Amino acid sequence: MSVSTTAVDQSICAPLPVLGADVTVPLVTGGDVTYAALDYAASAPALQRVWDDVAAYAPYYGSVHRGAGYLSQLSTDLFESSRVTVAEFLGCRADDQVVFTRSTTDSLNLLAAALPADCEVFVFETEHHASLLPWRDARVTYLDAPRTPAQAVATLEKALADRDPHGPALVCVTGASNVTGELWPVKELAAAAHAHGARIVLDAAQLAPHHPVDIAELDVDWVAFSGHKLYAPFGSGVLAGRTDWLRDAEPYLAGGGASRKVARRADGGVDVEWHTTAARHEAGSPNVIGVYSIASACKALTEAGFDKLVAREQQLVSRVREGLADVPEVKVLSLFGDDAPRVGVISFVVEGWNSSHFAAALSAEYGIGVRDGLFCAHPLVRTLLGSEPQDPGECGAPEAAPGERSLNAIRVSFGAGTPDEHVERFLGAVRELVGKGARWTYRTEDGRCVPDRGAAQV
Repeated sequence: MSVSTTAVDQSICAPLPVLGADVTVPLVTGGDVTYAALDYAASAPALQRVWDDVAAYAPYYGSVHRGAGYLSQLSTDLFESSRVTVAEFLGCRADDQVVFTRSTTDSLNLLAAALPADCEVFVFETEHHASLLPWRDARVTYLDAPRTPAQAVATLEKALADRDPHGPALVCVTGASNVTGELWPVKELAAAAHAHGARIVLDAAQLAPHHPVDIAELDVDWVAFSGHKLYAPFGSGVLAGRTDWLRDAEPYLAGGGASRKVARRADGGVDVEWHTTAARHEAGSPNVIGVYSIASACKALTEAGFDKLVAREQQLVSRVREGLADVPEVKVLSLFGDDAPRVGVISFVVEGWNSSHFAAALSAEYGIGVRDGLFCAHPLVRTLLGSEPQDPGECGAPEAAPGERSLNAIRVSFGAGTPDEHVERFLGAVRELVGKGARWTYRTEDGRCVPDRGAAQV
């Protein structure tokens, strides 16, 4: 694999301090318990370091670019130095560009808007919707889910070789699946893309929080990721990589900041000269705090030692997989097989259980936050479940009978801030729920599965 799970330094670090580690939540069975946040793949808790850095900067918050005042100058320096920090974190090449966006989804939609004419996009059906759906104005070839990393490379090579006409092409691939946590052969896919005259963008939303990402080493053209999965709140994202397609495209948003010079013409129209730097696609007042939070998280992860973070997370992955394997009713979902390297994202189904019901019981009866559904990766989850397209299901739907397929799945995810105790509580709760059943009945309320407090306790 192109991204190894073998840490250079096998010493194990302690969990990184995160905001909300001491939050308690009420249980439907009575009393309260410290919340076990095991939904990192959706949004990771903010690192305490990030929160402290933002709090220290907040009194100095000011407008970015062109302001003459001290706070504006300071904020501009902070904004642009954050760009440098992110570039270093990603191992950007000297001529790469870092563009700040709102999220991974925003980053990939920006790139989609910058595609050259007649560009064909190649994307596996296994992608998150953020990387599966933005290419609506391009010719798109959707590739079937591979069952091995080698098959992924072979499938892509054949599709690229067979394309007609042989014009510009872009490959979009995930680094780590948001459903199975499995790592994809990014470097090999990049080599295949370049060998056939195509470019490649890496969706690193699930990879960057768990592993070092090096653009130059992986030889990808662009990388996209989100701050909220990298322990940095406030709604910012990154698109980093080659400049030419972005420089040649119309600005993603038209407005102040993207324009270098605007003048009225004699005929009453307007002439605009757009920036050729990252500012071209950063119109409007930027999210300075969001950008700074990303830079702070990048520094915190680097200083903590990614090798140590990876080693500890792999211990958690092994513990969860071993614990779930001890429960016969649990089936862990996998595309590449049990031996595939992966990050701390694991999805599973429980025989005889509605997945939404199971996830709601973990929350209401044990104070454990996981996720259920199709995880914005509907084609992949349906492939793994062997189910046809249908409504993802609600907790009010009939429970799956023993031996029947679930309509959706349950996902547990964790990372640098997860204490061992939360993993052990989760495994204990799974064993107890499977063995004894939920202690409450559940119903659907505003699309959520909640305890039916009007019903008798089971």
